[in-house]
Amino acid sequence: MTRLVHSASTGAPMASQVTATAPSTIDNEEKSRPLAGMLLAAVMAALLVAADQVIDSWVDGHLLAAWVALWTVTFAALALLATPLRQLSNTGAAWLSAWAKARAEARAEEVMWELACHDPRVMTEIRMASLRQSQG
Repeated sequence: MTRLVHSASTGAPMASQVTATAPSTIDNEEKSRPLAGMLLAAVMAALLVAADQVIDSWVDGHLLAAWVALWTVTFAALALLATPLRQLSNTGAAWLSAWAKARAEARAEEVMWELACHDPRVMTEIRMASLRQSQG
């Protein structure tokens, strides 16, 4: 007969200690660097379109001044917006990751509950685990 409850091995605590103490290989800031770059590129494109609209309304005699103004705006925006956009993308990526993880856990619980509703052995195991957890 198939057992639904697995007994813990002696190697499991050692493996969990190793994974808990191992440093993460990818820093959170490094994970969202591509997202920050795309966000910065989008903001820069919007700023350049706005600056181009302003420059198009000027007369042709001020073309060099307009060109200098356009690139001044571009480089100033790059300097000023790089850090805030990276922080914004880090926050957004962390939130999205947490949401996806919570959704996956909820989906797994729904699947387990559906299985427990159709299989009395699984429901018994869930009840016993709940009883053991409440007893300490």
